[in-house]
Amino acid sequence: MSLSPAPAEPITPDPVREVPDTLLTQSWLDLSFLHWAADPADVAPLLPAGTVPDTYDGLTYIGLVAFQMHRVGWLRLPGIPYLGTFPETNVRLYSVDRHGRRGVVFRSLEASRLLPVAVARSAFRMPYMWAKMAIHHDADTISYTSSRRWPGPRGARCRIAVRIGERIEEPTALEHFLTARWGMHNAFFGRPVYLPNIHPRWPLHRAELLHCEDELVTAAGLPSPVGPPVSVLYSPGVPVRFGRPARPGGLPTP
Repeated sequence: MSLSPAPAEPITPDPVREVPDTLLTQSWLDLSFLHWAADPADVAPLLPAGTVPDTYDGLTYIGLVAFQMHRVGWLRLPGIPYLGTFPETNVRLYSVDRHGRRGVVFRSLEASRLLPVAVARSAFRMPYMWAKMAIHHDADTISYTSSRRWPGPRGARCRIAVRIGERIEEPTALEHFLTARWGMHNAFFGRPVYLPNIHPRWPLHRAELLHCEDELVTAAGLPSPVGPPVSVLYSPGVPVRFGRPARPGGLPTP
């Protein structure tokens, strides 16, 4: 399935490249990462041209990631407190391009602010969806709820609750593979785009999945996951900076 003799860049918890010019800043807070293993052949048709599924020990992964987007800002300007802050839940796949750059591909991104959704869809061709969403904390438990408003399928729901466990001092190679992704692959008017990002090393915690009722994965055109996720992680979050792409495209997110 290789598109190029260029080897895939290393899996590393720290950024693999410099990002000298800042396009966007934001923080990702209170993240829960749920992942299911998948056959690369099942997800390959859903990736942008010029990319193939990124794999670990022969498998690729479907990610369901819920979090709080915090103060999105352009260039190095201060982040926007209201319109730039909202709950988000995304369905993502893992990709590598012919240059060996590893990244993520978003199949859907639920967000609770209509204006950022409209801008991302119209200007950047990102599959953002407007949804009614909430995040609740109760001691060591965090829950996320989402119900899609627009576009369809209207009412597609996601309800997740996890119990936050101990800090992971030495994440496994697979845990780095699933979380330390230093760019996003997208298509902009049919042309491939790679948007790099940089942030501190993830502070990761073990997490126990208490509840998962999800319709977003299948609404994104993916097969329904079988069984519980193979990985459940929590992070309090990181500040993030995105560099300029070689071509326009993409409102970034984790």
